[in-house]
Amino acid sequence: MSLVLVAAPMTGEAAAARVPAPIPDVVYQRAAFPAGTQEGTFAAGGALRFGKAVGTLAYTDALGTKTWEYARWTGSGRDVGFAATELVASWTADTPAGTWIQVDMRGTAPDTKWYILGRWAYGDADIQRTSVRGQGDADGSVAVDTFVAAKDRPIDSYQLRVTLYRKPGQSRGPVLSALGAMASAVPDRATVPVSPGGGAWGVELDVPRRSQNVHEGHYPEWDGGGEAWCSPTSTTMVLGRWHRWPTKRDTSWVDPTDPDPEVDYAARHTYDYTYQGAGNWPFNTAYAGRFGLSGFVTRLRSLTELESLIKAGIPVVTSQSFQAHELPGAGYGTNGHLMVVIGFTATGDVIANDPASPDNAAVRRVYPRAAFENVWLRSTSSGGIVYIIHPKGHKLPRTTPGLPANW
Repeated sequence: MSLVLVAAPMTGEAAAARVPAPIPDVVYQRAAFPAGTQEGTFAAGGALRFGKAVGTLAYTDALGTKTWEYARWTGSGRDVGFAATELVASWTADTPAGTWIQVDMRGTAPDTKWYILGRWAYGDADIQRTSVRGQGDADGSVAVDTFVAAKDRPIDSYQLRVTLYRKPGQSRGPVLSALGAMASAVPDRATVPVSPGGGAWGVELDVPRRSQNVHEGHYPEWDGGGEAWCSPTSTTMVLGRWHRWPTKRDTSWVDPTDPDPEVDYAARHTYDYTYQGAGNWPFNTAYAGRFGLSGFVTRLRSLTELESLIKAGIPVVTSQSFQAHELPGAGYGTNGHLMVVIGFTATGDVIANDPASPDNAAVRRVYPRAAFENVWLRSTSSGGIVYIIHPKGHKLPRTTPGLPANW
């Protein structure tokens, strides 16, 4: 005897409940320096190094016109696995005096020109580290630190290229120890549903508290502190978690009355002279590399993913925008702001070191889980952008099974 089961039609509400919410397509891919094309560079000890010069460049900025010799590495094409609308490259490098690097990318399906994603040096005596304006064409553009594909021109694959520069005749060149790219496509969504717990409820990491607002008016040549310094302040707090930040000798140029000179130091060394701010994402993670840390920019898909990093002892810098009423407990609104997620309450709400606080004592905040996740992940915000910074020997947790690796 056969049995036929006939399902009753679902109501509109029930059908909607069964449709999974769209999540960002995102993948983070690390470069392999032994692969690709070497032009005067060589890979050794897991790093890319300057071997011999293959050309010279006359480069002009506010510090004057100087001649540099260079070597270059071009990576192999990397398949994204989906149609990516944005790409952010990030790196860790040692740039001793008289050296700097330039990081470029291009789409390979479809083919595009090379776009400059950053000219970077740890110091500020040789070049002014900078993003590059005015690169837009029919294929895409660069918004400070992010390649943005033109409408209907997403990229399925890409290449990275790094040029290492040094003063002519100088024996030491820059050393690139890590390079990666986060490609993504964030769905158009005004609201984001709250995610399930990821095992970190009741976990709070020990992270120093620093307020950006106690620096209001400091060093206008590097954007003057206050609300302009949320990114370097957040980066500084994470460095403090790992007990890696500038020494008193490093910060000897800072006004001795400054309450937290390590924040001023970070602002100076992350400042983008074209963007005219210290909020360039890759410049912040590259700065962390000066202290022996690994740092990169990626996107997370949920607070569930972020919890896995907290469980592994890694605080996470998040980027978000919101109106004052959208994040209860904040007491302010912002077009773009960085803070550090340091843990979760026993009921799953977010514990954050929020630098937009009047003083260091007020930095620790608790934000409702659903509200925080919404203002962080929605498409009108950053779509889940984070800085992940950790010691090289501190293992990252597994990424989400069944999805492309995003760290």
